[in-house]
Amino acid sequence: MNIITKLKKSDSEPAGSTLTVEHLTKAIKNSIDKQGMPEEEARAMAQHVMNFFGYSERIIDNVLEPEDRDAFYMLEDAGILVTEREETTLYDGREWRIHYWMFRKDRIHELISGRSRGIVGEGELSSVYDEIPDDIWTRE
Repeated sequence: MNIITKLKKSDSEPAGSTLTVEHLTKAIKNSIDKQGMPEEEARAMAQHVMNFFGYSERIIDNVLEPEDRDAFYMLEDAGILVTEREETTLYDGREWRIHYWMFRKDRIHELISGRSRGIVGEGELSSVYDEIPDDIWTRE
């Protein structure tokens, strides 16, 4: 099953591209750490999250159970999801807040394409020492 949602158009993506479970899987896998998350776990999480969104651009926080919300917070820390708050005044004068979750599609595309910090191509190794000039190790 392939669940899709509309993506914001940008210069780096083709017009009409959609966010699929495969895209979200790759973004989740690349956002966790250098070793990544196992493919099966990333896919299960992507499918779980996409099931909440369906074809919507945002979902209301009230539909989430505490375990689901924990996963959403983890994806927020990775930059994949973002929250939004809407406030309205009720007839009796009280303020009412509604919290929403939305995809950060720009960040998802960064993670998919590997333009994000610390992501290297397959078979390549990256180290903090790669950025240090060779002459730093010589003593005078």
